[in-house]
Amino acid sequence: MSNAFRLKSGTALLLALGLGIGAFTPIITAAPVVAQTQTQTQFTDVSSGYWAREFITTLAARGIIAGFPDGSFRPDEPVTRAQFAAMVRQAFNQSSVRSATSFVDVPANYWAAAAIREANMMGFLSGYPGNVFRPDENIPRAQVLVSLSNGLNYTASNQNSVQVYRDASQIPAYAVASLAAATERRLVVNYPDVQALRPNQIATRADVAAFIYQALASQNQVATINSPYIVGQQQAAQPTVPTGTVLSVAYESDKVVVLPDETAALTLNVAQAVTDSTGRVLIPAGSQVVGELRPSGSGSQFVAQELVLVGGQRMAINATSQTVTTTETIRQSGTLGETLAGAVLGSGAAAAIARTTGDQRVGALEVLAGTATGATLGRIFGRNRVDVITINPARDLSLTVNAPLAVSAR
Repeated sequence: MSNAFRLKSGTALLLALGLGIGAFTPIITAAPVVAQTQTQTQFTDVSSGYWAREFITTLAARGIIAGFPDGSFRPDEPVTRAQFAAMVRQAFNQSSVRSATSFVDVPANYWAAAAIREANMMGFLSGYPGNVFRPDENIPRAQVLVSLSNGLNYTASNQNSVQVYRDASQIPAYAVASLAAATERRLVVNYPDVQALRPNQIATRADVAAFIYQALASQNQVATINSPYIVGQQQAAQPTVPTGTVLSVAYESDKVVVLPDETAALTLNVAQAVTDSTGRVLIPAGSQVVGELRPSGSGSQFVAQELVLVGGQRMAINATSQTVTTTETIRQSGTLGETLAGAVLGSGAAAAIARTTGDQRVGALEVLAGTATGATLGRIFGRNRVDVITINPARDLSLTVNAPLAVSAR
């Protein structure tokens, strides 16, 4: 069966979408106006940012649909069953699959009688019991998609395909199989919410243009359009750092000292770039991880809060280190010695060590902004010793990513 679409006469073309004076009266005009309509691809009410613009203008350029004499397209107007039959007749050149039905409510002189007859014979449209067609009835979105799916003889591999829609329960029983097929063939375009099918809502001219375009695309008659509103269309996946990824980090000092109950702000540097399986760099070396050391059980754990990439892009990150429980004891009248040489101190640890040792050189060390609980300081001050946690960042603070992190690959 041939799937090529065809161009009709000027009059039939205008019948496809260009309805003018009166709700259901076709435009019949002189030849020059017909030619102008066939080549028009811009409409006064279809802006460059309109969601269905590419569907509409491409079909118009191919002569499959048309606008109105005033240059408009009226994308939000409803579509009747007769109008849809005219569009289908214009878009597809299927072989007949059945004899024509004589619909009792479609007289021979009805403007769309020929279109209804052909759409019916091609298998796109059927009537209601009693050979009733209801040509002037507005057509719901589900009927449009069922029509296209059936006319193109599409079948679904799994009727559960419709469960992609939040409102799948609203799909009429008769339409489930055909809508599943339409979904799998990517005929469905849902604006503004791609997961909301709205099967019983009246189809607009923009809806129908999008559906027909996708039907033609499924037959390789038109180029694929990249739209976020096409259900099932493969979009370029954003690179993601998966859960469980380990970040190697470095710090300006080889030792960080905090009290067991102390929270201290700390910024680490990513020591080794993180790449995906293709070698794309997801997190460049030299990026920063902003977070803080927090009490964790009997030790201290680094909790990441923000990742700052080399280019300055910032994003929230969920990552933590192991809990560090290595402790050292600083005694009264002691000196800084090797334990604290070159160390970075939490502000609570610095105060406790200075108070315990009396060594004023503590003030010469770098001190991190942070807090220690009053209870902890109360227990420490007045004692002749203080137990501190000592952390080697390169060894102890490797970070494990706890939730997928979407980044921009380089």
